[in-house]
Amino acid sequence: MATLNKRLRVGVLFGGRSGEHEVSLASAASVIRGLDPEKYEAVPIGITKEGHWRIGAGAQKMLPEVLRGGQDVMMTADPTNASLVPLGDSGGGSTAQRLDVIFPVMHGTYGEDGTIQGLLDLAGLPFVGAGVLGSAIGMDKDVAKRLLQVAKIPVVPWVTVHRHEWERDPKKVQREIERKFKYPVFVKPAALGSSVGMTKVHSRKELAPALDLASEFAMKILVEKSVVAREIEVSVLGNSDPKASVPGEIVPHREFYDYTAKYLEDGTQLLIPAKLKPAQIKQIQRLAVAAFKALELSGMARVDFFLEKRTNGKLFLNEVNTIPGFTSISMYPKLWEATGIPFRELTDKLISLALEIHAEKARTKYQIELPEGAAGALQG
Repeated sequence: MATLNKRLRVGVLFGGRSGEHEVSLASAASVIRGLDPEKYEAVPIGITKEGHWRIGAGAQKMLPEVLRGGQDVMMTADPTNASLVPLGDSGGGSTAQRLDVIFPVMHGTYGEDGTIQGLLDLAGLPFVGAGVLGSAIGMDKDVAKRLLQVAKIPVVPWVTVHRHEWERDPKKVQREIERKFKYPVFVKPAALGSSVGMTKVHSRKELAPALDLASEFAMKILVEKSVVAREIEVSVLGNSDPKASVPGEIVPHREFYDYTAKYLEDGTQLLIPAKLKPAQIKQIQRLAVAAFKALELSGMARVDFFLEKRTNGKLFLNEVNTIPGFTSISMYPKLWEATGIPFRELTDKLISLALEIHAEKARTKYQIELPEGAAGALQG
């Protein structure tokens, strides 16, 4: 891991143009509180639902205040001078904000899908978590499932529905789904998290509204077989040599672990560690690390599994989250704390991993050295 010898300016990115905007604020607040002030200076960077970038000005400290009235800035994509440049006269001074590393805490679209990661790569800034490819794959549950199948990691059977197919010929889509699955099924956007837009469909009459809802949030929709199972989650940390935490179990108080159960109501139980046999724990940890590698991830991920409730039930990998939640109820930090890594140490390790992989990227050549006079010849 990289050695941290100075107080680094850590840009904590939050908000964004996503259905998970509000969850991001709660996660970012936890990250900011968790950063060691002797090692890091946290710089909150909020992105509004409209896409405006803002940082706090003057006495603005609460993240919603930053979004409402912070200073408008723009992230430069110049690797020789990566910084936040003020836009116009919005108060708070006009000095460009230099950053040493970025901690993205943006869940969902335009934050977890590789878009922000691409901008940060262009700017030459180290950042926590997966790169462009891993982020894009992890966000697209359809593509992720295909790669996991190639890696011989069991996944829940699914059907992919494109929005244009559903809108053009809904009866055909319905027939294809019912040909493959019996009700109930789960319908959800293929590229979103936090259970946004997800519905458990019990009968044919519920299918169309569920597909309509999911299609509001994504161009591609997943319809999955319903598995009567325990929900097991495990956290992964590392780059080239990732490690898995102890597994935990989600016991929702609602029919399934939807957005309301996760964030709006109390009652869901988090069992850490999960009550599992030693062989099951090893299998879950092994598959989590294998999935982390198969999907080209780095830094962090939370890997979610279904363990069928019947005797000797099968284990399925449900999904991988490349920017897991960091709220007070989030499993990613809780699982590492139970494994022996408290929150502050966890954020420290994640920043070290970001610096480590950034240094490894810097070793890669992106240009070739042409013989003298060759450049002029190529230019005609």
